Amino acid sequence: MSGRRMESLIAAGAMLLGALTLFGCSKYDTPKSDGGNIKIQTATLADGGARFYKYVDNDKEIRYFVVKTLDGGYKAAFDACDSCYRDKKGYEQQGGVMNCKNCNQKFPIDRLGPNATGGCNPGYLPVSVQGDMISISESTLKDGAKYF
Repeated sequence: MSGRRMESLIAAGAMLLGALTLFGCSKYDTPKSDGGNIKIQTATLADGGARFYKYVDNDKEIRYFVVKTLDGGYKAAFDACDSCYRDKKGYEQQGGVMNCKNCNQKFPIDRLGPNATGGCNPGYLPVSVQGDMISISESTLKDGAKYF
């Protein structure tokens, strides 16, 4: 690819990012509730990419992510860690790990879970899978308000 074409693509990407920011688009989707549980279709996670969501409770935005593991399971965590949550930077996926955008510590996706606590671990969020839907309890999401 020529240098000029690359520069054009970079400029177009920057303009798109600016437009998304200007018009309030965010990386956080808001899944529907069934009156006690948030439901997310498993098909949206088929590519192994982490998807970021938000839940709003009394004007408090609680952010979290869900990702498919290599063994076909699903993991979820708050987009805030046990240590760095005050900086409100959250995580980004880098291949098979989630990277804390504040301290740069990396956590293997397959090992996220209830036993990975303390330090800079992503705040664990339990999920259940029912058919082609992932279910997350709204009360559990509300418990994560302390991170935000």
